[in-house]
Formats: sequence, C-alpha cells, structure tokens
Amino acid sequence: MSDTGIIIGEDGKSRCHWHANLADYLKYHDEEWGRPVTDDIRLFEKICLEGFQSGLSWLTILRKRENFRAAFAGFDFERVSLFDDNDIERCLADPGIVRHRGKIVSTINNARRAIELRQEYGSLARYFWSFEPGHNERPKVVDRAAVMANPTTPTSVVISKNLKKRGWTFVGPTTVYAFMQAMGLVNDHVEGCFCRVEVEAMRDALVRP
Repeated sequence: MSDTGIIIGEDGKSRCHWHANLADYLKYHDEEWGRPVTDDIRLFEKICLEGFQSGLSWLTILRKRENFRAAFAGFDFERVSLFDDNDIERCLADPGIVRHRGKIVSTINNARRAIELRQEYGSLARYFWSFEPGHNERPKVVDRAAVMANPTTPTSVVISKNLKKRGWTFVGPTTVYAFMQAMGLVNDHVEGCFCRVEVEAMRDALVRP
C-alpha cells in the first residue's frame, strides 16, 4: 500500500486499501460501497447497521448482515416499527447478530421515526439526499490522508443534529458520515481506485430524489 491508500489486487486492479483483500470485504468494496442508493429500505438498513457497528468493525457487521436482515424483517421499517418487548427479547437471544439491547431498541425507535420522516418528506431518500455536499465542501484530492483526516464532516454533523432533534438514536456524526460514504452521498473511493471513476459516473447519472 502506498501513502495514497491504494493496493493492487491479485487481478491487477488498484483499489482502496481497507478491504485488505478479504473476499467478502473485497466484494463489498467493488460492488456496494459508495454506489449511490435511493431505496428507502436500504438507506434505513444501512443507518441502523452503522449504529450497530459503533465500537466494532464494519467487517463484523457485514458478516452478520443476513442475520440482521432476518432478525429485523428485512429492515422494512413499517414492520420493525411494530416490534414489541417479545421481539426485543428474541433479538437479544439471537447469536447471529450483535446482542446489544440499546442498539436493538434504537432500531425499533428509528423505524418509527423513519415513518414520520417519510410522511414529512415523501421518502427517506429525499431527506438524506437533500444534504448532499456541494463540490466546495469536498477535498480537492481524495486520498488516504484526506479520508483519514475526516471521520466527520460539517454535513454529517448537521444531519446528526437534525436526526437527533427528530428523536433518532445512535446517529452520531461519525456514524452518519460512514453512512454517507457507503450510500454514495459522497465518493470517498481514493484517487487511483478503479471504483472511483465508476462511482462518479453513477453519481453523475443519478436522478436525485
């Protein structure tokens, strides 16, 4: 890996260093991370899983993601909003997920808040994409140093404060920025990563909600 944060894979392609050539992480890097998402269920899933990730590695959550989906009704927030104490206990007994009562309760709470947000904005996508940073808010060069120096941004702080004001939980600015990176509200594939050009083309072609 160079100072730019690039590593060369066995296929000869240049990529961001963080996947460490682990097969499942590599697939996530190449096919998901940073590619713009406007689907409400996926947006809700991701912000909840980022909350579960707090204090852990994303790889841990990624490898449990299908278990999380099974436990939380595919992150259909209409269904999750109806979860009760029995569902909380069911999740706490599920060894396939992170059994943290506060984060489980938070997911149920956030499902209810997501319904309110959709009623106000028409969709979660319209809400989140309304905060997309402008070019003047982005680093001139996205390299490893730029990404490492910015675990939060002014925009992620604004979104975090706004969500908390609306009653969302486990949505601190670092969690929110990781969500923004993953869902394509910004393109933080570093310069030289083959995905950066692909993601930028997808963002250019995207019809914003």
